Amino acid sequence: MIKIEKNALVYEYNCELVKIEPWGKNALRVRCSPDGRLSGKNRALLDLVTDGGQAEADGECGKITNGLATAEINKDGKITIYSCGKRVLEEALRLQPLRRPARYFKPRLCGGYELTMSFESDPSEKIFGMGQYNHPFLDLKGCTLELAHRNSQASVPFYISSLGYGFLWNLPAIGQVSFSKNVTKWQAMMTSELDYVFIAGNSPKEIEEQYMSLVGRAPKMPEYALGFWQSKLRYRTQEELLAVARKYKELNIPLSVIVCDFFHWPHQGDFRFDYDYFPEPEKMTKELGDMGTELMVSVWPTIEFGSENYKEMLEKGYLIRNDRGPSNHTEFVHPAVYYDTTNPGAREFVWEKARENYYKKGVRLFWLDEAEPEYLLYDYDNHRYYEGNCAEVGNIYPVEYARGFYEGLRSEGEKEIISLVRCAWAGSAKYGALVWSGDIMPTFEALKDQVRAGLNMAIAGIPWWTTDIGGFDSGDPQMADYRELVVRWFEYATFLPVLRLHGYRMPYIPATGTTGGGQCYTGGDNEIWSYGQDNFEIMKEHILLRERLKPYLIKIMDEAHTGGTPPMRPMFYEYPNDPTCWELDDQYMFGPDLLICPIMELGQRQRRVYLPKGHVWQNAYTKEEIDGGVSVIVDAPIENIPVFIRKGADITCDIFRA
Repeated sequence: MIKIEKNALVYEYNCELVKIEPWGKNALRVRCSPDGRLSGKNRALLDLVTDGGQAEADGECGKITNGLATAEINKDGKITIYSCGKRVLEEALRLQPLRRPARYFKPRLCGGYELTMSFESDPSEKIFGMGQYNHPFLDLKGCTLELAHRNSQASVPFYISSLGYGFLWNLPAIGQVSFSKNVTKWQAMMTSELDYVFIAGNSPKEIEEQYMSLVGRAPKMPEYALGFWQSKLRYRTQEELLAVARKYKELNIPLSVIVCDFFHWPHQGDFRFDYDYFPEPEKMTKELGDMGTELMVSVWPTIEFGSENYKEMLEKGYLIRNDRGPSNHTEFVHPAVYYDTTNPGAREFVWEKARENYYKKGVRLFWLDEAEPEYLLYDYDNHRYYEGNCAEVGNIYPVEYARGFYEGLRSEGEKEIISLVRCAWAGSAKYGALVWSGDIMPTFEALKDQVRAGLNMAIAGIPWWTTDIGGFDSGDPQMADYRELVVRWFEYATFLPVLRLHGYRMPYIPATGTTGGGQCYTGGDNEIWSYGQDNFEIMKEHILLRERLKPYLIKIMDEAHTGGTPPMRPMFYEYPNDPTCWELDDQYMFGPDLLICPIMELGQRQRRVYLPKGHVWQNAYTKEEIDGGVSVIVDAPIENIPVFIRKGADITCDIFRA
């Protein structure tokens, strides 16, 4: 039976319930339950009341329209969806002889269902977004992606299609999606229902901005965060950290943020400084503030069994539990368990500790590491959260992690909030999440992957994104090839939402103590003067360039805040009517006016650049003007990567000269 309830289209057959309703502008939300009951959970979506839309039904078939989006459902329950009048998405229902449903709920013995959702596939379709994965692909057509978080992998299940629509898989369940030639198949390990949102639009920008209005836009980025961030694994003492900040000051190099990395605490889960190594936090933050530098402090969600907070958190149910076997989730220096970010009480407890021990001492920037969380064993259905089994809800963990600190800082009157987080899911942006790409390798191959990953994260709805310059693990500042990698990475990162130098450099330094942070190792020097004088001058000039770019950076960050358009944009985002721009994956737009062309090969001193149709483009460093619609070979000396300015923009070549 197909009927209309209020402004929604409802299909019922043999206990199955399908509900299709308007959700915001030009969007339809589709939910389905195999037992006739919808949960009412909005998950990634903001609470919206949509009175628009037009629905019609005659018992045998139904149709619903909301702006540019239209869906039809027939007597067999098959759904077909249209964007701007064009059919773009159709369930892969196979009746005779295959008898294969498009929506298949398989009951699980332990409760809930395993879900498979299949759509017809257009082999010519291009797909962008879905978060951050360790592969070299911007266009995801043909890829199979795990819908789960890991260190350096963030599943953010929203994509934009070249066919002219956006799609949000609104289930935080662990699962998988395959964008195959013959079928697109979504799978959830455990769920009680199906839930997705379809967004129609005339351009990628229109679709993206509507999506961000549904899940929440980024806050206004603090202006100070647009400068240079200095970090390494790890500054072991207060004096060691201050000495680095003082040297930047002496060299007259603006330093916006310096990071106090992990194991500055007595135990994981104490959420405070170890006073043996950081004896005067207030004095430290005061001196940094006087130099114009903010202190960012690393927070881990791990709670050691020896932590002063472990017993209370265990008693109050604030820790993730295992359904089977002992609860030992990770082991870094000491065994530990993760606190349950989906529990409101746990979020409040952790923030209160951070407020007393960090915020009141002058810290307002937090690095929320281990945000996947990073289990020793990814045995998902063995982990039990406040919100349910990890197999069903696990992907919301980083959202709630960021939420706890965002809401805590808001309660203290902070308005421009940013937290560095090692993972994200749909909706993370509204909690001020600056996501970085995790513990990546120090290679040019990894740099290539970062370019694609950052752009797909932007499309997936994470406008604030950055990466460890030079890769995280290892890298020897004395090696010429590695120095070149760091310089090329630094030049690329100058045109990211945040410019941040971080890594675990050689030579490795073993633990130097037996208590607190002294039990943890550290890495070698990782400051811009650690890579030779010539490279120091290049990186210094890019920091100063970043300062000169601040009016432009503020403008494009405000676009993310007010409209939802990310600072980093694949070429097709700005030029959807230029077919070549849908093929490009090694250059991008940074805002509407800067075309950025990273160098991703050792020894490379030239590269090919495509200049989109419809504009005259000016080489930022040579001032040469070229009409768009052509590919050109551009010089790329070690001092800079190719950058082009759209002629007629407010920004000029003068900014690119000291």
